[in-house]
Amino acid sequence: MAASAVDAPRAVTVVGAGVVGLSTAWYLQEHGIEVTVLERNRVAAGASWGNAGWLSPALAVPLNTPSAILDGARSLIDPHHPLSVPRVPSPELARFLSLFALNSTPKGHQRALLSNAPLSRACHEAFDELLNGGVGAVIEEAPITALFSSERKALGLVHELREVEEAGIPASHTALDAEAVRDLVPVASDRVRAGVRIHGQRYLQPALFTHALADSVRSRGGRIVEGFSLDEVQYPSRAGDAFTLTSEKGEVEKADHLVVASGSWLNRSARSWGVRTPVAAGRGYSFTVGTDRPVPGPVYLPEARVACTPAKDGMRVAGTMEFASPDAPADPARVEAIVRSAAPYMDGVDLEDRADTWVGPRPVSADGLPLVGPTDVRGLYVAGGHGMWGLTHGPATGRLLARAVATQKLPQELEPFDPTR
Repeated sequence: MAASAVDAPRAVTVVGAGVVGLSTAWYLQEHGIEVTVLERNRVAAGASWGNAGWLSPALAVPLNTPSAILDGARSLIDPHHPLSVPRVPSPELARFLSLFALNSTPKGHQRALLSNAPLSRACHEAFDELLNGGVGAVIEEAPITALFSSERKALGLVHELREVEEAGIPASHTALDAEAVRDLVPVASDRVRAGVRIHGQRYLQPALFTHALADSVRSRGGRIVEGFSLDEVQYPSRAGDAFTLTSEKGEVEKADHLVVASGSWLNRSARSWGVRTPVAAGRGYSFTVGTDRPVPGPVYLPEARVACTPAKDGMRVAGTMEFASPDAPADPARVEAIVRSAAPYMDGVDLEDRADTWVGPRPVSADGLPLVGPTDVRGLYVAGGHGMWGLTHGPATGRLLARAVATQKLPQELEPFDPTR
């Protein structure tokens, strides 16, 4: 039986002003709950700023595929591989990689795919709800066109999309020959011999959307405190019915209920809350380039693991998965790896004249499942670990978690994401 309205918290503090944290805050407001959002840097400063901006439930496939182990091995000998793993990982990263490997089996991957399916199915509906509720952002409807060097390799994506459809996620698609690809994607090079058109997808400018979401939270009475970097030693402490959150500058915030949506920084103190599944920073890079002809929609290069999104006078190019500290400086070699792998598929794109180069840490869980729900600490919830799909799954996650907090009853869709599993 759901809790009555009097059982709902009056106020909740959310740690993290990315898409997941702000979506949770927005939906908490839908339940009449006051919200305060604490952000270590600024709104959209992490993975929510420079990602590809795709709302692509058909492609939101968990990373723990059976081929992930082979990719990891190849990355150790190929500096240009889309995956980058340090030769000597830290003990924390070594533990994560070991657990990730154990979960990269057909059974583990299928479990993650089926468990994530409700978030994928609810993706577009949740975004529409935000727009209809006053979030002043633009979302573009457009298919995603994947480019391949051969028909055989294109069949691999077709097989993957059929598995996605079997999991109950809409993934309508059309196979394309080389001529059809170049008609639809004017920047495709002669190397491209086949393609797959994935229908029913969307895209947006992630930084603009995240700031619009923050503006909506503020306009509905929410507080957003930027530059509130939590003190690691006191992160967070609870006395009686209240949490105390202290910043590195000595600022103090009190909270009766707390949602930690801090992305790749989630591991801080998480074990003391009963959170056992580790989260690692799988860092992605992106940059903007010009094109000599318009790019009418998102372009996917599966062989290069690169995503391209239309932008003003060109496109945003995003890719790579670099396991490193979320606070480490950008590695120019990873940008060069994207350029090297994407260039053969492009014509009329100046990949050497780059602007707005960005690196952002995406929180990757060790078993392909996000961590969403209550912890062992009364009144403390977490929301994170979505990997590359924090934007696609963020609003749907926020809607479900806000319901759990407001009603004190966990929605069935969140049961596989138990943070204490």
